[in-house]
Amino acid sequence: MGGFDLIYSLKLLPGIVLGLTVHEFSHAYIAKICGDSTSSDQGRVTLNPLKHIDIFGFIMLFVVGFGWAKPVQFNEQNLRNPGRDIIKIAISGPLSNAILAMILSVIFAAAYRFSSSDLFSQHNAVWDIFIYAISINWGLFVFNLIPLPPLDGSHILFSPFRKHPHIYEVLYKYGTWILFGLVMVSILAKINLLPIMPVIGFFRDGFLGLLGI
Repeated sequence: MGGFDLIYSLKLLPGIVLGLTVHEFSHAYIAKICGDSTSSDQGRVTLNPLKHIDIFGFIMLFVVGFGWAKPVQFNEQNLRNPGRDIIKIAISGPLSNAILAMILSVIFAAAYRFSSSDLFSQHNAVWDIFIYAISINWGLFVFNLIPLPPLDGSHILFSPFRKHPHIYEVLYKYGTWILFGLVMVSILAKINLLPIMPVIGFFRDGFLGLLGI
């Protein structure tokens, strides 16, 4: 049975912190420009990771490979156009991770092609950190678009039901338990019930391929 791998965890750390921070910042920023100041008042419109990291959720990422950050709160009654703005707030998080993954890929490709340093040779620590960070951000993009609560994809899919609170509450409650069940079975039984890795690989390798890597 494998133990805790400190070196591997340290290589994952930059991508996880950066990805979670940008994701939650984007939610908070879009909520603010859509008219609600809740997240701004809570100090969430910032790129300071300490404002976004949930300690327990952060630890769980390393222990079981599944975790979370502090959810961004907003008051939909303050939004200028709640139906449209809720979708904007929801999509902003995953979209920011996709954009960040592409930016990191461009930096990585440029450094790999034009740097004379061995830092960007294959299987070097810096190489690994970049690949992990790119993969993690594509992972946050793909995973958060799954249409199950409390993930962002559910806010997009279930948005029309907000006009019917009883239906929305039922969908949210049971959707959350379904996601929890899928994750726990995947972890405990080592059965991949959420086969997102091939999708992550498709985006990561496809975009790096376009950059000639």
